[in-house]
Amino acid sequence: MTTVRLTVAQALVRFLAAQRTERDGVRHRLIDACWGIFGHGNVAGMGQALLESGQGPEAPLRFLQGRNEQSMVHAAVGFARQRDRLSAQAVTTSIGPGATNLVTGAALATVNRLPVLLLPGDIFASRAPDPVLQQLEVVHAGDVSVNDALRPVSRYFDRVMRPEALIPAALQAMRVLSDPAETGAVTLALPQDVQAEAYDWPEEFFAERVWRVARPGPEPEALAEAARTVRAARRPLLVAGGGVHHSEAEEALRALADVTGIPVASTQAGKGSLRYDHPCDVGGIGHTGTAVADELARAADLVIGVGTRYTDFTTASATLFQHPDVRFVNLNITSFDAHKLSARTVVADARAALEGLTDALAGHRVDPAYEAEYAEGKAAWERVVDAVCAPPADEKERPSQPQVLGALDAVVGDTDVVINAAGSLPGDLHKLWRARSRRQYHLEYGYSCMGYEIPGALGVRLAAPDRPVWALVGDGTYLMQPTELVTAVQEGVNINLVLLQNHGYASIGGLSEASGAERFGTEYRYRAADGTYSGDPLPVDLAANAASLGMEVYRARGYAELREALAAARASDRPSCVHVETDTAPRVPAPGPEAWWDVVVAETAERPAAREARVAYDRQAALRRRHL
Repeated sequence: MTTVRLTVAQALVRFLAAQRTERDGVRHRLIDACWGIFGHGNVAGMGQALLESGQGPEAPLRFLQGRNEQSMVHAAVGFARQRDRLSAQAVTTSIGPGATNLVTGAALATVNRLPVLLLPGDIFASRAPDPVLQQLEVVHAGDVSVNDALRPVSRYFDRVMRPEALIPAALQAMRVLSDPAETGAVTLALPQDVQAEAYDWPEEFFAERVWRVARPGPEPEALAEAARTVRAARRPLLVAGGGVHHSEAEEALRALADVTGIPVASTQAGKGSLRYDHPCDVGGIGHTGTAVADELARAADLVIGVGTRYTDFTTASATLFQHPDVRFVNLNITSFDAHKLSARTVVADARAALEGLTDALAGHRVDPAYEAEYAEGKAAWERVVDAVCAPPADEKERPSQPQVLGALDAVVGDTDVVINAAGSLPGDLHKLWRARSRRQYHLEYGYSCMGYEIPGALGVRLAAPDRPVWALVGDGTYLMQPTELVTAVQEGVNINLVLLQNHGYASIGGLSEASGAERFGTEYRYRAADGTYSGDPLPVDLAANAASLGMEVYRARGYAELREALAAARASDRPSCVHVETDTAPRVPAPGPEAWWDVVVAETAERPAAREARVAYDRQAALRRRHL
């Protein structure tokens, strides 16, 4: 057997560069690049190995320099989602704080079923200099380090304590990353002494290896039962989740809708599965959904879930599906999700399952009266969108948040990507954004992580350099994670940032008010004499901050300037920021929630606002159902 002598880190870099995925006969690099911030846990291991492998245009594994460990994971997740989970990126960090900063990003990746490879440094396997700088000493367990915090948020975790242990660990890591039913964050913790240790590796370990991403087809009996259930339904509704996009099943979904006339609502992850102007598309569903989708959901006698996890936002905390005889059919590649809500299950790839169901439903179509009903509801909702997103009468006025979205909609093309994750924007986007193409609408709402948008946009642009990318953030999100703007400038990655300043946590402010907490601690203001945060707004200049990080900044002081600034940013060849202060009390406010969301309210309280909120809470909670 031919061997080659390399360190563990050198061997890992060479191994990662040789991994491929293949689906539908098309091959992709499994690990596209490695993000890194170096410290004493990885500088002489992974750092040296990446340097030695070369970093020119022909580098076997390109290196990307990040500024924040959490942000690097977010960027890698954005990349993987844009690539339909067929390619991923790695992230290497030092031990201690660098490693624990990965936890939030790892949770986001695993919750959203998106692949990312984490390579944190770890304490010495030899224990020779124990305890090292930044080591957590656990008095009852000598083999625990801070990296163990990554175990519950990783789909696969291993600590490589000896060089030869890298071989099975690396192979298992690739298996999980490339498996659409298992994927998420994968962690290989690398003790710093082991990273630099040499070993004689078999050449076969570095041969190109192809991990085939299968499209498992539906079981014939399960498909036949699903088709019988659909044919028997009078008011079916299809809920499109993120699995439609991951499987590239948009055309299969459109074909099913064209043939059957079944209306299609979408989760945050599934929005854009149909174009907004398709007759069967009724928009977002659930707490942030449209009026037409939620009314259809309440009256549906059958819900067909495709690639959805049925989160509480989708089900309105188990209060949305109110038909007394409602049943569920779930098409999902993951058995765990397919069996939710006591559904009839079709465990299969979304595209394969949709194609099979379309064939099985040949000749079947919903009642024309039902089609006319949801067509009327769709048209009514479009009029709502037109009204709230229309320019203000005086275009010198500050725009509302929906008017910002209307201005952006007028500027973007079908290929642009709009990214958001947290705050009040997800609700407005889910209700109001008119998605024109697959992957145009990029909402990270599984974890709804403030700070995702900017690094996520960076990852998306790296994955799709020909698509204009927009990161939409409020001031709360911006202040959490602006650091990767520096990376965008350094790498010449042209992302567009739309920065909406409303002086606080607007979404949580509204939620606080609704739950009787009276917007406590949600505004960015000076303290008043009574100790409350009710003084003047803080004099924070976020546009100046973005400019100081190297962005080309456009300040919009009203709607007309906003429209001009958005057009200029899209035309620019530099990373750009459009800053606008929004009107928090617009004449035409955004439509409120069309369905409930369970956020518990104090059961006993002295303040009237909380007591009143509890009465409303109990009334809504009484509508919850367990679908058995």
